[in-house]
Amino acid sequence: MRRETLLLLASTLVLRGAGFTADSARGARLFETLSCVQCHSVNGKGGTAGPDLGRMLDRGFTPATLAATMWNHAPGMWAAMRDRQITAGELDQQAARDLMAFFYAARFFEKPGDAGRGKRAFQGLGCAGCHAVQASSGWEALADPIALVDAMWNHRAQMQSAAASKGVPFPELSAQDLTDMLVYLRNQPGPREQTGVFRIEAAGAGDAIFQSAGCAKCHQTVNTLALSVQGKTLTEIAAEMWNHAPLMAAAGAPAVSLAPGQMRDLIGAFWAAKFFEDAGRPAAGSRVFANKNCAACHNDATSGAPHLPVAGREFDGAAMISVLWRHGPGMLDRMKTKGIEWPRFDGAQMADLIAYLSAAKP
Repeated sequence: MRRETLLLLASTLVLRGAGFTADSARGARLFETLSCVQCHSVNGKGGTAGPDLGRMLDRGFTPATLAATMWNHAPGMWAAMRDRQITAGELDQQAARDLMAFFYAARFFEKPGDAGRGKRAFQGLGCAGCHAVQASSGWEALADPIALVDAMWNHRAQMQSAAASKGVPFPELSAQDLTDMLVYLRNQPGPREQTGVFRIEAAGAGDAIFQSAGCAKCHQTVNTLALSVQGKTLTEIAAEMWNHAPLMAAAGAPAVSLAPGQMRDLIGAFWAAKFFEDAGRPAAGSRVFANKNCAACHNDATSGAPHLPVAGREFDGAAMISVLWRHGPGMLDRMKTKGIEWPRFDGAQMADLIAYLSAAKP
C-alpha cells in the first residue's frame, strides 16, 4: 500500500504538550512501516486478516482503553506475525504517541453516536432553522475537532442574540446531542468525502490567551482547567463551551471571541498536555498489579524484569503501548515458563494500573 494513500485516509493531527509531541501523519507512516497495514486495512485499503480500523469509528476509546485493547490482542498478533514472517520495527514512546494520534485522527476517541438521533436533535434544538444541511459539505468543523470547538465558542453570542429575537430559550446541548449531530452531518453526501484535518500545537501564546479571554476569572490557572477536562473528548469540550455561554452572560462576563488560531493555542495549553493521561485510581491499580500477577516477574529480581513501580517514572497509555511492543514477546515467553496466563485488561483496569505505576514518588 502506498504511503501517500494511507496519509489521505487519515486525518492530520499534531499534538504538542508539556513533554511530548504527537503527529498523526507520522503515525500513519508508522502504521505502514510497523507492518500493521499487512493485517489491518483502513477504509478497505490494506490487509484483511484483522479488522478494518478505519471503520471502527465512534468507539469511545480512551488512551488506556486503546492500550488495553492492544495488550489483549498482542499474543494473537504476534502469532499472526510469526505465521506471515512479518518483522515489525521499533516502537518507542514517541512513536506510540504518534500512532495514538493517528487513531485519534480516525475518531477512535469519539463517543458512540447515532445519525437518526442526530437528525432529530438538529431539527428539535432549532439548528435547522438557521443552518441548511445541504451547506454542511463546506463546514470545517465537521473535519477538524479544533474548528468545532472554535465555532461553538465564537458562535454562541450570535446564537444568543438570535434566540432572544425569536423569544426562544438558548438551546442547551449535551455531549451526546452534539456527537449524534456530528454523525448525522458527517454522513451527508458532501462531508462523507471530507479528509479530516486536525492540528494542534501548544504554543507559548496559550497562557496569554487564557488570561485575555477571561478564562482565569473562573478557572484560576491553565492547570486547573486542564484537570477539569482530563479524559474528555474535544466534542465534549465543545458542548461544554456552548453551554457555558448563559452562565457567562449571567455573571456579566463579556463574550470574548477568539481570533483564528487562538483556540488551537488555548486547547494546546489546557487539553493537549493531559491527552494521554486517564483519571485512574492508584489504590485500585495496586490491586490490578497484584491480581494480574505482575509482581511475579516485576518484584522478582531473578526474572530479569525491571522492578515496578519505579519512583519518579510516569506512565500513560502511549508508554504502555511502547512497553508492550518492545518487551511483550519476551514477557510472554517468561510468563509461559512460570505457568502464568497472559493478563488481559479492560479500560478502567489499565487506567488504574497506569495511575499506580505513576504514583511512586522519588
